[in-house]
Amino acid sequence: MDYIIVILVAFGASMLTFFSGFGLGTMLTPAFILFFPPEIAVAATAIVHFLNNLFKLTLIGSHAVKSIVLGFGVPAIIGAFFGAKFLGWLSKVDVGNTISIFGLVDTPIINLALGLMIVLFSLIELIPFLKKLEFSKKWLIPGGVISGFFGGLSGHQGALRSAFLIKFPLTKEQFVASGIVIACFIDTMRIGTYAFDFDFTTIMDSMGLMTVATLSAFTGAIIGKKLMKKVTISFLQNMLGIMMIGIGIALVLNLI
Repeated sequence: MDYIIVILVAFGASMLTFFSGFGLGTMLTPAFILFFPPEIAVAATAIVHFLNNLFKLTLIGSHAVKSIVLGFGVPAIIGAFFGAKFLGWLSKVDVGNTISIFGLVDTPIINLALGLMIVLFSLIELIPFLKKLEFSKKWLIPGGVISGFFGGLSGHQGALRSAFLIKFPLTKEQFVASGIVIACFIDTMRIGTYAFDFDFTTIMDSMGLMTVATLSAFTGAIIGKKLMKKVTISFLQNMLGIMMIGIGIALVLNLI
């Protein structure tokens, strides 16, 4: 059953990244939280996310726009480092420390932080005003830093990246391909930083789960590319957003 959940989530999330604001990291992290401690779930997701993006580069990478990739991606690398270090700090400060939620339950600090991130970025994709959030071109460098920081902290980088890049005159293929290259930059930095701060033993002991998640994501990417110009999925996107808000709230309440 564990494998079935991860297979379905990895496949569906990877497919949806081609025509939805919800990315693989946004959707796979809550699934991995069912099997790993929160900070390790983020790291495990980062590995699958990185491998999947490398695979997607072979499908659509030639459309990436160099000026966008460098202008946004280099600042994003810096932001990713600090975001990943902050997650490492949270995981250490978290030991034995909890926060009372409305006097009902005591929640570990890292659960609270990641749960709130899941809820926040799900709302960004559900609320029309936030969904249409855009920034002017002058925000390219700060946008890279901000997107990279949240990518390093919780893996939520796609929604912010889209808001900052949407102002540029890019075709859909250029927009997606440039985002994939930037995501690879962020993932490289954050995985390296996580490796210094976290014990990856749990991930190494779960290579079967990691492998099926990665292969499922590859399959989803192939199908997603074929459907990219044919599918609109607003209903499915809203349903997934509501589900992820539920997972985020459960994490905040220390129910998972």
